[in-house]
Amino acid sequence: MAALPHIVSFFVSTAGKNGDELGSDEEQIVQLVYLLYDQNNNKVVDVQQHYVKPQPNELAETVLTDDCKVETGLDEELVKQAPPLDLVLEEFDRFLSAKGVHPDHGGRSFCLLTDGQAHLRQCIHHECCKKNITVPSYFYKFYDIRKEFRKFYKTEPISCLKAMIEYLGLEEDGSVEYGVRQCQEMAKVLTRLVNDGHSFGEPEVINERLEGGICSKNEYVSDGLVVRARGLPWQSSDQDIARFFKGLNIAKGGVALCLSPQGRRNGEALIRFESEEHRDLALKRHKHHIGQRYIEVYKATGKDFINVAGGNNSEAQAFLSRGGQTIIRMRGLPFTSTTQQVLEFFTRDPNSSQVLDGEDGILFVHYPDGRSTGDAFVLFATEEEAAKALKKHREMMGSRYIELFKSTTAEVQQVLNRSMDPRNPEQPDGQLTPLIAQLPAGVPIIPQSLITSGTRRDCIRLRNLPSAAQVTDILTFLGEFSQFIIYQGVHMVYTATGEASGEAFIQLDSEEAATLTAFNRHRRPMTFANKKRIIDVIQCSGDDMSYVLTNGVPPMSIPVPPAALPAPAIPPASPLTIQRPILSPVTPQTIMTSTSLTTNGAFQYAPLTQPMPAAFPPTVTPIPQRPTYYPPILYW
Repeated sequence: MAALPHIVSFFVSTAGKNGDELGSDEEQIVQLVYLLYDQNNNKVVDVQQHYVKPQPNELAETVLTDDCKVETGLDEELVKQAPPLDLVLEEFDRFLSAKGVHPDHGGRSFCLLTDGQAHLRQCIHHECCKKNITVPSYFYKFYDIRKEFRKFYKTEPISCLKAMIEYLGLEEDGSVEYGVRQCQEMAKVLTRLVNDGHSFGEPEVINERLEGGICSKNEYVSDGLVVRARGLPWQSSDQDIARFFKGLNIAKGGVALCLSPQGRRNGEALIRFESEEHRDLALKRHKHHIGQRYIEVYKATGKDFINVAGGNNSEAQAFLSRGGQTIIRMRGLPFTSTTQQVLEFFTRDPNSSQVLDGEDGILFVHYPDGRSTGDAFVLFATEEEAAKALKKHREMMGSRYIELFKSTTAEVQQVLNRSMDPRNPEQPDGQLTPLIAQLPAGVPIIPQSLITSGTRRDCIRLRNLPSAAQVTDILTFLGEFSQFIIYQGVHMVYTATGEASGEAFIQLDSEEAATLTAFNRHRRPMTFANKKRIIDVIQCSGDDMSYVLTNGVPPMSIPVPPAALPAPAIPPASPLTIQRPILSPVTPQTIMTSTSLTTNGAFQYAPLTQPMPAAFPPTVTPIPQRPTYYPPILYW
């Protein structure tokens, strides 16, 4: 590659952690510095520094964290009065044009230079994606001065500019501000590299978008390339997940959404990156957010990824090789549906859309005996066509409404693998045939595994509900807090005889929402049939829900914020701690059933139970002390 006429040293600081932890705490950019270096004449042309005003955080009184102030010495008042990030980036663009190096305005070519990967991969691209700021093309290529230094001087990995300065015997300049000093030190190292004969090769590339790809069951995937993301919104697509990891290069077809035994997304995904370096950067996004939900990111293995994304189904691979930009999954199709009916579904007004390759762009899912599962995958040539198609979500085909979701190549293979498994795909391994005396009329069976799982305390448990209460009554009781309920997130609990137990489990969209709801609605009255009844609202997790419904009833407490506790009637130094079971007609072995769809897109659920042994004692026996999901109840 011919020597570039110009190189631009580029540096950012955030309101939180900087240095090696830059971008790991999701804090916003507050400083942006750039220096134009003329490589032909081996000199600095100009340096510019800008403060950046972050979007306001209603929960924080200050803009800069203590870590930021200590590391950078930035003035908080100057940051508060600065322009936002989009305007600062526009000023950078004008600077390049004025200096005659802007590639779109006839300028001579240049490339960015950074100290490490985080300035662009973890900060600029990630934050601009969240703020819907369009990033110019020159931000997708850069040189990492640490790698260039190590490549030329054959040193051990260099962790910072200070180490390079010391290695070269150069002097530090402590008289200028933090960000300007970083760019000037990069220029000093750059000057020495050029004088000593280093030539820059191909720059690093940041992928602009996720590319589709097919993964074989026989393919080898290194353990150092894969992470598992948990807590994803159920409607997340592979592109949504790629946006969460924006700036990091995901391998082709490298997002695999995990499915429950019933083929529904369970809020987890496996992501395969192009290099171990990008995998390690992805792990630093642990507990970053998609909307109001924080996402957990953990290491995973190559085998995990292959088990989800790999496939050898020739029909699926032929379908996926057609190259559609977007895949949509259809659920709830009539079992006798034809490709022509699917085409008519998408082409009818309003929101008419064209399926890629007509009938060849449709793939029905079947069981091994040839019966339809009611699922199909459909290819669309562009995101725009797919967006129009998705507007038909829950429209009718014949007498059935059809659910539509953006899908992935990995999901296609995963669904095909499961549907063609000769083991009974309609009843997952280990699921017991339910034994029940009777059920409310019209309540079809839904497996227990449909309930959410995990340790995230994003659920609430309602107790003491009127026996005739419906989901609509619960929504009215929760009031404004019902907006946090996820799709199909209301679970009504019934006894073995099909009677309402007076309990319900509800999954919300975040732990914060569950805490807020429990705090505001616990022990509030529900008016039903002109009578008032006090309702317990207790925060819990998906695992807690399953534990109560499948393994008996653990000791439980009603969480009351300390400020809301009544004054103690006995000396505070000796509170009486009592552990007691929550008495309800829930029996040990339970799975769930469903009634019809209700308002807010929620289903009612009821447990199916095995009959209680006749010898089961009618009185409550003390539960031995053991670890519990809930703290004990305190009485004063």
